[in-house]
Amino acid sequence: MSADPVRIGFVCVQNAGRSQMATAYAERERDRRNLEDDIEIRSGGTHPADSVHDIVLEAMAEEGIDLAQREPQEISEAELESCAYVATMGCSTLEIDAETDVRDWDLADPHGRALEEVHEIRDEVRGRVEGLFDELEKAELR
Repeated sequence: MSADPVRIGFVCVQNAGRSQMATAYAERERDRRNLEDDIEIRSGGTHPADSVHDIVLEAMAEEGIDLAQREPQEISEAELESCAYVATMGCSTLEIDAETDVRDWDLADPHGRALEEVHEIRDEVRGRVEGLFDELEKAELR
């Protein structure tokens, strides 16, 4: 276990789709792996929307994850620079001056897509989050 929690961030422009899915899966993985004291999760957008996209709410509800009470948030550069890892969703040209491992996951935007397409995006997000947690456990926490 690490002395200080590892902070990871999920960011996109609106914080209304992909980053919300990634955050929810990261919270679930953190709980499943009993890493509540070891990992902090940040999520936000550079220009947050008014609400999480309806199609994302529907797709995540199918997974037993309720995002209905979540609101897109703005995330500051300082918050992102405080993260050890930041995953952008494919919609950002984020440049961080800190020693942050920034990864562009290059995911399609679920907004305006059919539910079947959103399922594919959701499943890709879940797989990437699980992979990141596998990596974190090996590199940072154990």
